[in-house]
Amino acid sequence: MRLIALILSLVTVLSVTPPVLAQNLGQLVSPILTIDREALFEQSRFGQRVSSDLDAESAALSEETRKIEQELEAEEQALTDQRDSMTAEEFRAAADAFDARVVQLRNDRDAAQSDFVRRFETAQRDFYNRIGPALGQIMQQRGAVVLLDKRSVLLAANAIDVTEEAIALIDETFGEGSNLVPEAPADPDTPAAPE
Repeated sequence: MRLIALILSLVTVLSVTPPVLAQNLGQLVSPILTIDREALFEQSRFGQRVSSDLDAESAALSEETRKIEQELEAEEQALTDQRDSMTAEEFRAAADAFDARVVQLRNDRDAAQSDFVRRFETAQRDFYNRIGPALGQIMQQRGAVVLLDKRSVLLAANAIDVTEEAIALIDETFGEGSNLVPEAPADPDTPAAPE
């Protein structure tokens, strides 16, 4: 709601004042620009490399889960096959041990999946943090004061969409980003810097 109010305020101010839009060396100068955040991640070489790394990790996690499931199915079948040769107490103890193992493995898989989701979110956040200065450069060149994700904009002229320009600058600046040192995660115990 606040975003809509901000946009309406900006539109009102801009419609009352003389248009700020002008041509500057072939680039439109505008106080408001839009960008497709998903396209930055999906189409830039840096974003594609991060996505590829995460896809490989996800595939490895899925393969490991499939192997565990197959082992458990085989173990369950073996337990079922041995049932006739066991006393009721022996079978109950073996079944309880199997159930406990299944619960532990399920918890381990859930933890591994949660850890992967955390790493995925961190990798995306790191990507957007690293490309921030490049986006700031485009804003400065275009005379913009705000850069909005085009998915949150109801209607806009295509001339203010700088997605392709941003992807080209990200590719030029970072390449695949494989030479970048991962940013250190923020220490939750470290006090925030004064503003």
